[in-house]
Amino acid sequence: MDIDRFDFHLPPELIAQRPAVPRDSARLLHVGPRLADQSVRDLPKLLDPGDILVFNDTRVIPARLLGRKGAGKVEVTLHKRDAADRWYAFAKPAKKLQPGDRIDFAPDAATGFAAEVTAKGAGGEVLLSFDRADADLLAALHAHGIMPLPPYIKRGHDPASAGDSAADARDREDYQTVYAAKEGAVAAPTAGLHFTPELLAALDARGIRRATLTLHVGAGTFLPVKTQQVEEHRMHAEVGEISGEAAAAINAARAAGGKVVSVGTTVLRLLEHVAAEDGTLRAFAGETDLFILPGYRFKSVDRLMTNFHLPKSTLFMLVGAFAGVERMRAAYDHAIAAGYRFYSYGDSSLLERA
Repeated sequence: MDIDRFDFHLPPELIAQRPAVPRDSARLLHVGPRLADQSVRDLPKLLDPGDILVFNDTRVIPARLLGRKGAGKVEVTLHKRDAADRWYAFAKPAKKLQPGDRIDFAPDAATGFAAEVTAKGAGGEVLLSFDRADADLLAALHAHGIMPLPPYIKRGHDPASAGDSAADARDREDYQTVYAAKEGAVAAPTAGLHFTPELLAALDARGIRRATLTLHVGAGTFLPVKTQQVEEHRMHAEVGEISGEAAAAINAARAAGGKVVSVGTTVLRLLEHVAAEDGTLRAFAGETDLFILPGYRFKSVDRLMTNFHLPKSTLFMLVGAFAGVERMRAAYDHAIAAGYRFYSYGDSSLLERA
């Protein structure tokens, strides 16, 4: 399948740099048999009592670190936890790093904060072993790390050399869902950024059920597809968990005739990874590297709430698989013409499965 099938032109001024205020005032394009311009606040009336919304409760950590190897500067972005004291990370400049190298992230702090390169992979990936683990490592990340905003969100030049996508104080709140609970993501599950306590209460009042899972989104979500044939692209694995209680709640809603509504592509990928052929779910804890392309047969998810994605991205391929490539191309043409805001801080859509 050629990557050019998933290309489109997006005017750069439509890339959202801040979220809508309040969050649920964002626009929502309902993509069903026809296109309908709505608001995120309209979501309760677009769903039916007995439907179940499934949310990802991961919480973004300050996973971007600036350090030094000797006299040289190094920037790393953690993307997947390997052990209590080890993370896979993307490093710049990776070509100057070798196994055994030490990177100091807080050389002037009383307690220091450092990691050793224990392995080196392709595409700038390294495995880092830190000088502390678990809660101590998380505390050091909060003390010395930077919120890892996507590269298309610009904040101007950062004096600490974090580039022009360094998060500011407002992003530390904006780039978390209101229900974020379990720390471990290095990118937000952005469909969930639109929810407010008021919207959740309106959904409850409508009789919409809720369930929660966890998928710690990795920095690999921003990696471009560099292969002309998309099937040759390698997805980075992400760690997730579905509790037995959540699986039972989703199964019960489906059995009663309710629709399973995925809040974001991260939720969809984990549900589809775990679902049996008949769509039923079970408790799960592990990794998924599921890459969904047109032709995939969906087993569990009936509707998908998701933001507008990048051209040639794995996420645009996923929504094309879910709702139909030509239907999604028409939807994106409409959204661009109507001035919808794109990407992480942008507007939303509700897709009916083709």
